Amino acid sequence: MPIIELKNVSKSYAEPGSVNRVTILQGASLQIQPGETLAITGPSGCGKSTVLNLLGTLDTPDVGEVLIDGEVINKATANQISVLRSEKIGFIFQLHHLLPQCTVLENVLLPTHALKTKPDPASFEKRARDLLEIVGLEHRMSWYPGQLSGGERQRVAVVRALINNPKVILADEPTGALDEANADTLTDLMISISQKFGISLVLVSHNPQQAQRMGRVLRLQNGAFMQ
Repeated sequence: MPIIELKNVSKSYAEPGSVNRVTILQGASLQIQPGETLAITGPSGCGKSTVLNLLGTLDTPDVGEVLIDGEVINKATANQISVLRSEKIGFIFQLHHLLPQCTVLENVLLPTHALKTKPDPASFEKRARDLLEIVGLEHRMSWYPGQLSGGERQRVAVVRALINNPKVILADEPTGALDEANADTLTDLMISISQKFGISLVLVSHNPQQAQRMGRVLRLQNGAFMQ
């Protein structure tokens, strides 16, 4: 069974200053399988980020269904969707969005506060320390984001996305602000972690070299997916 699925999804937005609407997706369907790595590419403005927002329950389709673990979530309550998101989905963005006033360890632990079941602080702190060691940042736990390099901040963002043990990671241009060497390192790290923990990884990228590292590549064009 797919972890997340879009079924015949259409999405449009109002055109600024006009009564017209701009169609972004039109009858698009997509299945994310357990443990797979998938890249979504396409021209700027084609709707790649919209797809991630739908997969991540941050937005809803005009038409069609979004399923998580086989459950249609279109008509779920905001609270139910919030619980699903915090338990099953991790996000990585182009900008790390780390809180500057919090240490690396504190930033990593932030998503645990959104869990419906109150987490055991000790067990989650151990998980955070173990994950930071995996990405080579065990010596930076008490540092603040302003003391880290760009590549290190993105690695912290990767660990933060992993802390709640999600089933899928959604990464929106996570290497866009990095140089080529750091971009390659981060992409390889995300793939390695996906394989290690059996977590699905969906990467949106303009970079064909980064996309080709993934197990499957889909191009989004004219509102639909193409192989």
